[in-house]
Amino acid sequence: MRDSRGPRAIALNVGANSNLPGVRGPIYPDGRFEYLPIPERQPTSEAVPTYADLDAHLSFEIPERFHDLPVHLDPAFAEYPFCSSYTYGDEHGVKAGPLSRLEPGDVLYFYATLDRHGDGETAADWVVPDWGAYLIGEFRVDRVVTGEAYESLGPEARERFATNAHVRRDPFDAKVLVAGDDDSTLYDRAVPLSEPTGGTDANELVTDLSNDSGRGPWWRRRLWFDADATDLLRAHVESHHMDR
Repeated sequence: MRDSRGPRAIALNVGANSNLPGVRGPIYPDGRFEYLPIPERQPTSEAVPTYADLDAHLSFEIPERFHDLPVHLDPAFAEYPFCSSYTYGDEHGVKAGPLSRLEPGDVLYFYATLDRHGDGETAADWVVPDWGAYLIGEFRVDRVVTGEAYESLGPEARERFATNAHVRRDPFDAKVLVAGDDDSTLYDRAVPLSEPTGGTDANELVTDLSNDSGRGPWWRRRLWFDADATDLLRAHVESHHMDR
């Protein structure tokens, strides 16, 4: 039975990392950051932006060796370059199952590993030296559509997902698509999931509030939060941003 106490949440690792494409997005001393998507590795039905295209819109220089690579704009945030709405798609069944059970009012959080840039002497005490894992944005879930259901949607309903990377793939491969409402956002400042002692050290948002899949490094795993933990996490995120 659906828990009536409030929304639930899932947090997913996204964004460029030391493997794909070989560089992380930056976080600056005051906690501002840049979201950098991973490369697009599948054929697409139309041309998609490259890292060179993004380079003109971001606050740091993407290494030139990556400029010609197309980007996988997923999640898509309405305020991010080349995006028009809040959508996320996933082709992996292990994540699609839990995502497909999200309902309006639930929260889909996104986190990324980020490298510290700038003067460490002036950095906020929660900005991790070297690299760390941080929440970078959230969707307030508005609609969830399975890949099968998407295929039967009419043109108007499909338009909402038009800029999603999985919709642009040829063939379309999403097992689930999630749309966020207008309260969704790409954060202005990141929210740490790592302790200041190092990126591999999880803080209490992970150790005390989340349950996870238990496979591989925690900073690559799907984290999920029950209704009570979701309330606490949302309060922490709001307090973190109010204190800046």
